Amino acid sequence: MSRLAPAIFLVFWASGFGVAKIGLRHAEPLVFLALRFALIVALFLPAFLVLRPAGPARRIDWLHLAVAGFLIQSVYFGLAYLGMSLGVSAGTAAVIASLQPLLVALAAPLVSDERVGRARWAGFALGAAGALLVVTAGETFRATLDAGVWLCLGSAAGMAAAVLYQRRFPVRVHPVTANLVQYAVGLAMVAPLAVALESGSVDWTMELALSLGWLILANSIVAVSLLTFMIGRNEAARVSALFFLVPPVAALFGWLLLGETLGPQAWCGMAVSLAGLRLAAR
Repeated sequence: MSRLAPAIFLVFWASGFGVAKIGLRHAEPLVFLALRFALIVALFLPAFLVLRPAGPARRIDWLHLAVAGFLIQSVYFGLAYLGMSLGVSAGTAAVIASLQPLLVALAAPLVSDERVGRARWAGFALGAAGALLVVTAGETFRATLDAGVWLCLGSAAGMAAAVLYQRRFPVRVHPVTANLVQYAVGLAMVAPLAVALESGSVDWTMELALSLGWLILANSIVAVSLLTFMIGRNEAARVSALFFLVPPVAALFGWLLLGETLGPQAWCGMAVSLAGLRLAAR
């Protein structure tokens, strides 16, 4: 399972950008995110009541779960959805998200006493260069410093903070408990903002239902659980290096779902990203 975890996480996580972009055609970003969180809580609450899994060993661990949930669900997903709703393409959002390993590498020595050597820095540079090659190969790439891009930058910072926080304060707990707490925190933060700032209109279509279903099962439950699992078993900087492959894989999903083409530059960028990941993970 541990060997397959990175590949499964990468595919499910990267798919979220394009699938979310499809869902945002039918609902405002905060409303769409609140629907996603509410459905996940509705799935996990009965499982929690039936299984009655053991909670964290210490009371403070409940707070650690809540903080991680806020950073991942509210900050990372919330700001990313807002940015994409303002016109940032899925590819651009993926490239910005792939910058978070650099933030992790800079802060990891201070937070968790991890050292990032020259080889890993070289891997980060290759990964970032490959990710930019992939996304800038498309005609839809836009990198103007507008509000949407700044929101996506804040999203990347939120994920970096979540990785570092979970590495600094690891909590070993049943996945049902962890997911229920974190998505409940996300719902509690996002739902009031959706009510206050958005109209609440939703275009109930099959496309919206399929988008929500995939984001709930693949992107939220499986991918986030695997991320937590990997952070608990590996250094934060090494786990974060996986995010350099998110833009190339997201570009593949763009080709499959949206008909976007991949030229020689994009395939070259994928190879560079893969080389950077392998170097950073050594």
